[in-house]
Amino acid sequence: MITSIRMTFRSQKVIPICSVILGILFIIAIFAPWIAPNDPIAVNLAYKLHPPSLEYPLGTDHLGRCNLSRLLYGARISLGFAMLIFISSLVIGLIVGTISGYKGGWFDHILMRFCDGIMAFPNLILILGLVGIFGPGLTQVVIALMLVQWVYYARMFRGMVLSLKEQNFIAASKISGSSQWKIIKNHLVPNVLPPLAVMGTLEMGWAIMDISAMSFLGLGVQPPTPEWGAMIHEGKSYIRTNPELMLYPGLIIMLVIVVFNLLGEALSERYGVKRRF
Repeated sequence: MITSIRMTFRSQKVIPICSVILGILFIIAIFAPWIAPNDPIAVNLAYKLHPPSLEYPLGTDHLGRCNLSRLLYGARISLGFAMLIFISSLVIGLIVGTISGYKGGWFDHILMRFCDGIMAFPNLILILGLVGIFGPGLTQVVIALMLVQWVYYARMFRGMVLSLKEQNFIAASKISGSSQWKIIKNHLVPNVLPPLAVMGTLEMGWAIMDISAMSFLGLGVQPPTPEWGAMIHEGKSYIRTNPELMLYPGLIIMLVIVVFNLLGEALSERYGVKRRF
């Protein structure tokens, strides 16, 4: 009882704080063209590795580009494409998992064995393999991440549907003559949607980290497009003389992932939704 009260109290404090931080980050990403003090890809070798100033609040990189502007524009890619990956994977997983769990039979058996095969490999290995097939680039990384991520959503939604279809209200709907499509649309899908907020916060951190990792390895965002992982990759050659080139994007990646995970943990404690691992 005491533990439950503590968890509830903690979630009541964590959820609004994390929500405000993430709201600010998304606003920054949306309005980056109006907030950024300089062009993020404009090269000015005369200001190469320039220290912080009024014109360049966080200094410049090895090509004289504004670090702050690149961080702000990088938020558009990291947050925007992470959201795209989550929504796309979720829609695919929702459709496949719901149909598989409700229909059962050979379709469910084959699909689940396919999902088991994908889940047997570490995510990063699969993503690297797919990017190796498709070729480097942000579009290819996003497609590879979607092809890997939907499996986890399909498995989770299938489990929910398996438990829901045995409930009395599903049996009553069948007796009343409702079609399978109507049962799925009106009864199953609405009951598996509530955990989405929890899943979204837990998975967004993973998506951002994967996008940044691929860009750091040179397989994701290609120069001169600003992205946090790519900025770390570009700054690694100056880690001794100008460590801030890696420190700035590294800290913002850490902040975003920590906030998403704290929010996800608080939501999972409140609604009883567990992580996938």
